[in-house]
Amino acid sequence: METVFSVLVGIFFFAAVYLMLSRHTVRMLLGIAILGNAVNLLLFTAGRLTRGVPPIIGTGEDVLASHAANPLPQALILTAIVISFCFFCFLAVLVWRSFQALKTDDSNEMRAAEPRSEPLPPLGY
Repeated sequence: METVFSVLVGIFFFAAVYLMLSRHTVRMLLGIAILGNAVNLLLFTAGRLTRGVPPIIGTGEDVLASHAANPLPQALILTAIVISFCFFCFLAVLVWRSFQALKTDDSNEMRAAEPRSEPLPPLGY
């Protein structure tokens, strides 16, 4: 099962990088969301995928059983979900406000510091 999840993590990372390299801000935003999900799935896969034994230390024992799932990645994933959702919401508002101000979602057309009417800077000295 870990092999399937590892391949799925690779596909998620590939899709996320492909979308983040796009010129359009909405695609970049979706790429960042997929990247967060890929990292969460990577942490989940690293924590051993077992359903046989819950990650509970029984009475009279000092350590977790060796064949139990690791609870630390699960706790990290819960925290990462909240942080990635907040980051996604912030970026969604940023993209929306930039679209309202500039009337485009193409990053090449958003260059306010380099207007098209002014001459280009020198290419060499």
